[in-house]
Amino acid sequence: MAIQWFPGHMNKAKKAIADRIKSVDMVIEMLDARLPASSENPLLAQLSKGKPKLKILNKQDLADNGRTAAWLEYYNNMPDTRAIALDSSEKGAHGKITQTCRAMMPNRGGIDKPLRVLICGIPNVGKSTLINGMIGKKSAKTGNEPGITKAEQRLFLADDFWLYDTPGMLWPKIIVEESGYNLAASGAVGRNALDEEEVSLELLDYLRRHYLPLLQERYQADKDPSSHWLDTDWLEWIAKKRGAILPGGRVNYQKAAENILTDFRAGQIGKITLETPSQWESWLKTARKREAELKALREARKAERKGKTPADGE
Repeated sequence: MAIQWFPGHMNKAKKAIADRIKSVDMVIEMLDARLPASSENPLLAQLSKGKPKLKILNKQDLADNGRTAAWLEYYNNMPDTRAIALDSSEKGAHGKITQTCRAMMPNRGGIDKPLRVLICGIPNVGKSTLINGMIGKKSAKTGNEPGITKAEQRLFLADDFWLYDTPGMLWPKIIVEESGYNLAASGAVGRNALDEEEVSLELLDYLRRHYLPLLQERYQADKDPSSHWLDTDWLEWIAKKRGAILPGGRVNYQKAAENILTDFRAGQIGKITLETPSQWESWLKTARKREAELKALREARKAERKGKTPADGE
């Protein structure tokens, strides 16, 4: 199942960002440290071309430390790009962000030349929580459901530091299938756009291949048999452990799926990152090849239809 979610307010957000980006000096993009590349908006890359960028890998407290270090190196090797990792609720985030931005834009500062920064991110990435911590009061709405912030806000972090907050935005077509599942697992996609049982099975597949000891410890699974379990075996085990059983002893797969997704999002399974730079490059290469093949097929069919005449169809 391909996961796509682009409600109407996100299209408005895209237009607002396109207009605002012309007047700012640089861009901050908040990423989810558990899925950095999957949470990176390709639309923003197009809209902000030529602008210095600060990538913030948020929720680092929930992510795999070693993989976070690899992602920071990956982004810091890009031109006109800096990357830092933090937890949106941590003390000192304000100073870390503003100092990095000022270092990237040394020619901006003072009342006459305020540093104007646009901050963007996917839904539910923790942007509003971060901003509230930076300004010391609740200015941005926060919550567990994606898409809460729906209008641009201008915030003054200092007399010469203006921050433009924008609504969380995905993009119209997610071509990397793994990204769609990772975004859904993280809570960035609205519930009406996903099958939670399917997403949980994809998540379990990745966890059993890359984080099996954490999975075994969280759900008190015997190590020998669980090392050979498939995703459905794990979902049934979790259902029994959590009492997700229907009348007649039938497994409540929906409830079990909700349990595994809730545990992942809250960091209850452990510090987990669902992709590495090399995995992402491989997924993206495969997705682009598939998109090129589909485009060629569509063009061939279009040309074939155009080449037909009424006589050909007789």
